[in-house]
Amino acid sequence: MKKISIFEIVKASLNMKGKDKATLLGIGPMSKTLIKASMILAKEKDFPLMFIASRNQVDLKELGGGYVCNWDQKSFASDIKKIAEEVGFNGLYFLCRDHGGPWQRDNERNAHLPENEAMELGKKSYLEDLINGFDLLHIDPTKDPYIVGKTVPMEIVLKRTIELIEYVERERKERNLPPISYEVGTEETNGGLTSEEAYETFIKTLIEELDKRNLPKPSFIVGQTGTLTRLTENVGNFNTKNSKKLADIAKKYSVGLKEHNGDYLDEAILLEHPALGITAMNVAPEFGSVETQAYLKLIEVENNLYEHGIISKKSNLEKVIKEEAVKSLRWKKWMVGDKVNLSIEEVLSDKDLTDLITEISGHYTFNNERVKCEIQLMFDNLNKAGVDGEKYVINKIKDSIDKYIKYFNLEGFTTKVLSNV
Repeated sequence: MKKISIFEIVKASLNMKGKDKATLLGIGPMSKTLIKASMILAKEKDFPLMFIASRNQVDLKELGGGYVCNWDQKSFASDIKKIAEEVGFNGLYFLCRDHGGPWQRDNERNAHLPENEAMELGKKSYLEDLINGFDLLHIDPTKDPYIVGKTVPMEIVLKRTIELIEYVERERKERNLPPISYEVGTEETNGGLTSEEAYETFIKTLIEELDKRNLPKPSFIVGQTGTLTRLTENVGNFNTKNSKKLADIAKKYSVGLKEHNGDYLDEAILLEHPALGITAMNVAPEFGSVETQAYLKLIEVENNLYEHGIISKKSNLEKVIKEEAVKSLRWKKWMVGDKVNLSIEEVLSDKDLTDLITEISGHYTFNNERVKCEIQLMFDNLNKAGVDGEKYVINKIKDSIDKYIKYFNLEGFTTKVLSNV
């Protein structure tokens, strides 16, 4: 299939009307199983895949690597290609950097690295993205450990954004690599709203400065629509009126509005997205939670079959995945209230809290050797009894993604967009 750019897809999408209007879906690559499930579904439903990898998930080994499959950019690209070949998927898929830039790795922010050092590490990560064929780079300099409790000023965001795009474009041209697409924005994950005035000022000023330097215009401008993911729900307040205005402003400049933190939104809100003109939305932890829940359900099946003598042994997955989820401490970013300060021992002594943390943070453990071994042992045990555990997990993930494909009018979208470019 002809490979077109995300920039071309957005351009075609902005001109679609009526039932052809759609919202693209950015999928957090939480595991190889999720990648496989999404490709099987995309093969069935004919829609483009955007895999949005944060620097914590996928990055250079020398910068700390990624918690998903120990992926760096090279192995990420290679494994996705292998999975596509395995399932026979020859449709459109895109490797996307989500939240790239300075201080976007937790360890860099926690260490309060100086700005020049943080910028250099962000550039080093982008360069590796570029070399390994990433299609979209999110230029996001909106995190700054020296600006606490308030938003990074727009002039600083603009300055850093232009510097980073200028760097990537210079490196791209020197290496004679093909053009790539960009996503920029001032999104803050606080559940607030991006004001119309600030959004337009940012876009207008950015494009003017990019034009002066003969740099490409971005495909997406991130805007905060009121979404906020905590635990296993969206606790923000999605604002329909504001979202429509942000989308209209973005379209005025021939770019798309990109929404983050779309996990767990109500179906009615999802159905509104194409009509509102929201060009794309990111979902990540929800899919990780769905996969974790699938493993927990299979644990129930394994336990029942063992108790009734249908299988002669069982795995220790339940104990191991819960222990590793709590020990990871990754759950702290999703917690609310005083629970964020609890120790590992305090959490493990509370069964209900341990179960909740496992549900929201189990995906951080999928590459843990103890967990991987127990998952495989559980699959083997169930297979002997005639239960295809892996197929069950894949189908649960497919169902979760398919909800967005239906509500976002994405079925058949690849064919539609190819006929419009």
